[in-house]
Amino acid sequence: MIELKREAEVFVLRMTSGENRFNRAFLTAMNDALDEVEQSEGPAALVTVGEEKFYSNGLDLDWLTANPDLVTDFLADFERLFARVLAFPMITVAALNGHCFAGGAMFSLAHDFRVMRSDRGFWCLPEVDLGMPLRPGMTALITARLPKPTFHEAIVTGRRYAAEDALAASIVQATGPEVDVLGAAISLASPHVGKSREAMGALKRGMYADALETLRAGAPHEAI
Repeated sequence: MIELKREAEVFVLRMTSGENRFNRAFLTAMNDALDEVEQSEGPAALVTVGEEKFYSNGLDLDWLTANPDLVTDFLADFERLFARVLAFPMITVAALNGHCFAGGAMFSLAHDFRVMRSDRGFWCLPEVDLGMPLRPGMTALITARLPKPTFHEAIVTGRRYAAEDALAASIVQATGPEVDVLGAAISLASPHVGKSREAMGALKRGMYADALETLRAGAPHEAI
């Protein structure tokens, strides 16, 4: 489900659950891995990556449908994961090896940087086509991390951005073929492993104070 390895001073967190959709078990495994990274000592950075043609397709809607009594608490915890990564006390890079949709796209935005596979895969916020409103924390995260024109277009059109379009829209910072995506993400993170964790965390908390407050509040969305 989640594999964590260390390559020199960069932790590589690999999601290995097919479409890497978030349910309670997947969220717990993710937080356990992040605990291990945070509890490590010495210079470090974090890179996350999926496998084959998926980075993450977002929420596990089948699991949510089957567990309606767990949805409210789970979604609040899902947003708290975004907050955790957004304020993570080291450099974080998402290596988008494949499709990155909905909650998976939001998870990628919580990282400091994104590198996207150029030969396959889309980045997309499809909620308008799914008829699903965003929760306040999700809106706060996207607003904080995307240029306003991109934010507007992505939300109201549900556009699927291929790599070069995502680069032009400032969704990602670099692109490359599948074989190079993870290496490029590690190379992007590596020069920053020695930065102070205390300072990094404090600076991120300051930059994103409003978004973090909303994400941690766990407020539900308004009804359609």
